Amino acid sequence: MDQLLDVSLFASALRMITPILLAALGGALCARVGLFNVGLEGMMLVGAFSGIVGNHMTGNIWAAVLFAVMCTMMYSLLFGYMSIHLKANVIVVGISLNFLALGLTTFALRAIFDVKGAYTNSQMTGLPKLQIPLLKDIPWLGEVLSGHTALVYLSIFIVIGLQYYLFRTVGGFRLLAAGENPTAARSLGMNVASIQYKAVLLCGALCGLAGAQLSLGNVTMFSEGMTAGRGFIALVATMLGQSNPIGVAASSVLFGFMDALSIRLQGVALPTHFTSMLPYVVTLVALFFFKDKGYMQEARKSSGSSR
Repeated sequence: MDQLLDVSLFASALRMITPILLAALGGALCARVGLFNVGLEGMMLVGAFSGIVGNHMTGNIWAAVLFAVMCTMMYSLLFGYMSIHLKANVIVVGISLNFLALGLTTFALRAIFDVKGAYTNSQMTGLPKLQIPLLKDIPWLGEVLSGHTALVYLSIFIVIGLQYYLFRTVGGFRLLAAGENPTAARSLGMNVASIQYKAVLLCGALCGLAGAQLSLGNVTMFSEGMTAGRGFIALVATMLGQSNPIGVAASSVLFGFMDALSIRLQGVALPTHFTSMLPYVVTLVALFFFKDKGYMQEARKSSGSSR
């Protein structure tokens, strides 16, 4: 047991948490404006692929991250246009974008890199690991918290920033009002559609960062469908956290730790297929014990209003 729950497990868990957390925060922003975004998986996949393409084209890791963010924001506009402007069913739109992203990245992988399945390049560098002064010298704690990519630490600041923005600023209250009661918001002169578009774009930016962490931070490669359901896990984290950044972060910690634990269990003679199921089993169990139906009622309301 000591070999299983060692320092490296908690350090890898922190890396696994980051993509789920960033995407879940994006989903929380959409939920706050009344849009149930099922397309997080596809947006993460686009971000992961765009990060590799940007790295290949520019040779600059930060330009690659920026390219991933920009491409995913453009992709998220599809969700925004169809859901907000065309009033399409948000569930159908989200699922469609997930399948589109899977097919689009698979096609682009062969068209750009002329490979099937996965692309990697030994000359391509990933996101640098940051050693935090003083903290890195603290036993155990330094090994867990130091030596991660900038996106890992950025995700923590994003949680704090969103918590403050949503519940302590006028802009945050307007965003909440646009989702809670759009009719009342319009009567006060708010442009609800504009607020929703901004939330969708921010969601795209966060999913782009999540995808970049997957393909440039956790590993330095892209493989077909490499998100492997993490976007759906992020959606559940959004639900469990009730679209509250702190709650979403707590849910993401649970799922990210289970993801890291499933990888560790592969080294203790357990079948790979069994250990790979662990994060998704925990997700289903979490949904089973999810008692507050308010989020799902809001999702059905949003879906119904789109008809």
